[in-house]
Formats: sequence, structure tokens, C-alpha cells
Amino acid sequence: MSTISETEIDQLAASQLRSIDQRYTKNRRQLISILSNETKPLTINQILEIDSGLAQSSVYRNLSVLEEAGLVVRIITNDDHAHYELAEQILDHHHHIICSPCGEILDFHLSEKIEKALESSLKEIADNFGFSIDKHRLDLLGTCGDCTD
Repeated sequence: MSTISETEIDQLAASQLRSIDQRYTKNRRQLISILSNETKPLTINQILEIDSGLAQSSVYRNLSVLEEAGLVVRIITNDDHAHYELAEQILDHHHHIICSPCGEILDFHLSEKIEKALESSLKEIADNFGFSIDKHRLDLLGTCGDCTD
């Protein structure tokens, strides 16, 4: 779920899209709305199940534009389908648990204490390579309970 209001999301989306010479169309607004109401990243098929009025080709094209504008993030897993979610500038900072066999993705949050320890550890690693971190993403890969059974 989004941590900013729908109005703020719309203003941000319109601004970000203008910055790449694109418009905030009805279909793009609908995709942002669908993603902001979900608690986990979605595949294109899942998006189409939520709103069957959207054309598959339009969803592909518009997600690509929204990704280019920095509003949507594509998450690639071992399955055949990418998953999409709103960018962290709209959502809060979080990480993912990804099931390798089925491709299911779940979001999770770390406590502030653990997040700070992780950031400190990652900074130490980056410093050893002369690397400057802008942000981090943590994906835990494994097997979910449904696939284990």
C-alpha cells in the first residue's frame, strides 16, 4: 500500500512523466491506482485479472513508460513473468522474499535497528571497492511453503 495520498501520487506521476515528455493518461493512471492498492508486486496477468478492460499490449507499453519515468519498478524472478510495483518514492522502503520455483514475491520490512546495521555493513563493503551507494535492495531467494509441501 502507498504511503502518500492518491492526489500526491497523481501529482508526482504527472510531473515525472512530463520530465520525459509523456502524459499521465487514463490507462497510466489506472495502472498506478492498481499498483498502489496492492500489497505485493504484480505480474501483467495479475493486473489484467484486476482490470480486464485494459488491453495487454497497452499494459506492457504503459508499464515500460512508467518504469522509464521512475514510477514503477520491474522485478525479475526465475519464472517467465516480471512483477511490477510502485517505486520507493511512492511506497516505503522495503525488501522482497522471492520463491524461486513459483516466482511469488512478498514484501517485507526490517526494523529500524536491523536496517541501519544492514546499511552500515553494505557501506563498509562498498567502501572497500571505492563504491558509493545510492540505495540498496535486498531480495531473499528460496522456496515458499506452498512449493515445499
